[in-house]
Amino acid sequence: MAVRKSVKSKKQKSFFKSNTFYVGIFIAFVLIISYSQRNVLSYYLGFKTNKIIAETRVASLDKVLDTHIEKSFGIDISEYQDKINWDNLKEIEGGFPIEFVFVRATVGNDRRDYKFKKYWAKAKDNKLICGAYHYYRPNENSIEQANNFIKNVRLHKGDFPPVLDIEKLPKEQSIDRLKVGLQRWLNVVEKHYGVKPIIYSSESYYNDFLKEDFSDYPFWIANYTAFYTHIDSDWSLWQVTENAKVNGIKGCVDVNIYNGTSLDLKELLIH
Repeated sequence: MAVRKSVKSKKQKSFFKSNTFYVGIFIAFVLIISYSQRNVLSYYLGFKTNKIIAETRVASLDKVLDTHIEKSFGIDISEYQDKINWDNLKEIEGGFPIEFVFVRATVGNDRRDYKFKKYWAKAKDNKLICGAYHYYRPNENSIEQANNFIKNVRLHKGDFPPVLDIEKLPKEQSIDRLKVGLQRWLNVVEKHYGVKPIIYSSESYYNDFLKEDFSDYPFWIANYTAFYTHIDSDWSLWQVTENAKVNGIKGCVDVNIYNGTSLDLKELLIH
């Protein structure tokens, strides 16, 4: 007896073809929306390195640093930079000297960066000007976050003021409530250390949410795509890239320009 082969009906074939078509349309729609909104996403989505996602720069890092050669250059690091050779940590690619380093100290209300204590001591040993920053989590208690930073960071004369790193938008509160939390963190930390903290964020975040309400504070602004021949006078620091190469560190590093000379930099430091 012959075995009858399974044959799909015309209705079944039509159903599969129709659904495949709509699935394809849906995927294409998602891709188009994602691409069109890539800049918005890059500004406001968090990711592993806690830094702003960048597109291709319009000028090389060498050209940017050459343009600001009279200014002071530095880097910032965290536990994501592993196995640093501190003896070789002297220059940014192109021969630009490293004068200062920021180290991530704390995250949210209960975590210290795993490498903070070690990297802070090593940076001091290498005679670098040091700064410590706190990565702020908008949906956690601001006072607890301030106390987390204070518990883990001792600052002295010649160090940078404490830094508040705010990059994400809140999920469970309004922008106004976020600003209240940021101000509370700033107040608690300023009272403890006796100096106004620096606020770090992306240029878009700064323009949209911080510029007007926190104008009394020094700002450290990240923009990886612009080529500024003159840095905004309201910015104390400009984070130029997250993709620099530095002798002594495997992988990419963030590079920063202080908006002034090495002599001017002393005015920003704790006296």
